[in-house]
Amino acid sequence: MARGKIQLKKIENPVHRQVTFCKRRAGLLKKAKELSVLCDAEIGVVIFSAHGKLYELATKGTMQGLIDKYSKINCGGAPPAPPAPGDQLSKERDEPQPLDPKEEIHKLKQEIEVLQKGLRYMSGGGTGTMTLDELDVLEKHLEMWIYHIRSAKMDIMFQEIQLLKNKEGILKAANKYLQEKVIKNLKVTINF
Repeated sequence: MARGKIQLKKIENPVHRQVTFCKRRAGLLKKAKELSVLCDAEIGVVIFSAHGKLYELATKGTMQGLIDKYSKINCGGAPPAPPAPGDQLSKERDEPQPLDPKEEIHKLKQEIEVLQKGLRYMSGGGTGTMTLDELDVLEKHLEMWIYHIRSAKMDIMFQEIQLLKNKEGILKAANKYLQEKVIKNLKVTINF
């Protein structure tokens, strides 16, 4: 049965509006990731909620790197020509340039520190030692973890549903076979 056409207008009930926003945001991010994987596309999504909260997704690299690439292409005129097979310079241009090893180590140490503080917080420690920026980073990480966990959970549920449907089909076929066998045996018994 098909759904009716949804009228596009602002949802007046703030609770329903927030629930719809969360569900559709998660769906949009999932579709963006799927498109990126299926088509090897570089996708960036930026969402601001009604309360001004930022949600972002960059499928390859970082959002800043994607914005820089967009700025270069947009300000420079036409997009660069697709790389010819074996053209090493084009390949290097498309790949994100690695950071200076010291900068990369510093960024990774900062991220590890924020995650460790978040882990301490989740295991009963206080947030008094965390700055607002660290809490924002932790919140984004937690939201992504929740998103990945929910996606994995949904995948497992769909697989289990499919297995149950397969088992149902097998059991129905076995049941039908046994019923036919019983009917056949009854006919043989009645004929004697």
